[in-house]
Amino acid sequence: MSEAYIVAANRTAGGKRDGRLAGVHPVDLAAHVLKDVIVRTGADPESIDDVIMGCACPGGQQGANIARYAALVAGLPDTVPGTTVDRQCGSSQQALHFAAATVMSGIQDIVIAAGIESMTRVPMGLPWTLAAKHGFGTWRSPGFDARYGDGVITQFAGAEMMARKYGFSRRELDEYALLSHQRAAAATQTGAFEAEIVPITVTTPDGEEVVHKHDEGIRPDASLEKMGTMKTLSEGGVITAANASQICDGAAALMVVNEAGLKRLNVKPMARIRHMSVLGGDPVIMLEAPLPATQRALDKSGISIGEIDLYEVNEAFAPVPLAWAKVVGADPERMNVNGGGIALGHPLGASGAKLMTTLIHALRARGMRYGLQTMCEAGGMANVTIVERL
Repeated sequence: MSEAYIVAANRTAGGKRDGRLAGVHPVDLAAHVLKDVIVRTGADPESIDDVIMGCACPGGQQGANIARYAALVAGLPDTVPGTTVDRQCGSSQQALHFAAATVMSGIQDIVIAAGIESMTRVPMGLPWTLAAKHGFGTWRSPGFDARYGDGVITQFAGAEMMARKYGFSRRELDEYALLSHQRAAAATQTGAFEAEIVPITVTTPDGEEVVHKHDEGIRPDASLEKMGTMKTLSEGGVITAANASQICDGAAALMVVNEAGLKRLNVKPMARIRHMSVLGGDPVIMLEAPLPATQRALDKSGISIGEIDLYEVNEAFAPVPLAWAKVVGADPERMNVNGGGIALGHPLGASGAKLMTTLIHALRARGMRYGLQTMCEAGGMANVTIVERL
């Protein structure tokens, strides 16, 4: 079986809700990163075999198989297909897994894995909340309730459960959130993100054209005092908007190839995919799956947590990476070294490709070898990817 290599990886800078990317249609935003990976590799557009794109809320402006229309807007030939993947927050990490498995099998040689989410234009949960509003029901069936009960099942409730189960106080969560902002601010100031971010020219509401190239959500002036003034999302809880990920608009893309693809493109790979897996867990607590998923991935890959140089663990809520590091035995100093979703934003279906892009560039910048990525996903799932920098 062939190997799977990543030869290009990019992302847009994150846009706040109603921020600089709010005026960009998600199809066009996704097309922007697709164009860039082609430019970075010098690939002939005719050579692209497929575009696999993650999207957590594939409805409205993100509906009707956004991958296909983004590929067309990117200028790819009509013959290049596209398909959209929904594994909720892990959608574009799963897109990467599908792309890698396809080139490893030899069915295709050059595939773009990508992710898109415009949370301004398609609010979180819109496809199913809108359906419910118009009388078309929800995803919860009598069969599901019979198995798991009819209680509240949300990511916010799951985050509170995580904090309680693993014994994290609000102070600890806020301290971690502050660290996310500090690391992201430092990475921006030192230019750590420049190689991965694709600048995009946008028009502001007052008609001014500006280049969007910095993540909008970072708060360099964040403090524990300010965070302490935030209301909890539930009475008596510990989760607040300050220690949860930010709503974000963004897109990311990676070009994935096998040995034949490397020869066709005549490029050097950035990284090799060493392991891919996905695991399900309790859909009620929902956010805990990265913990057992990571341990299983390490066991199957034969790579110990001590050998992993950097980890990207999505900061959907502060209890998730904190619990992950605690249970897996990971070094917190190697985790989310350039900040994460709390500071940089979590554009749902784009976050998998976004985090992998950041991980690969961080490994290259530091001259390190192994990186691991994982994230919690609605429904109680988690993807794990281990890459080797080349």
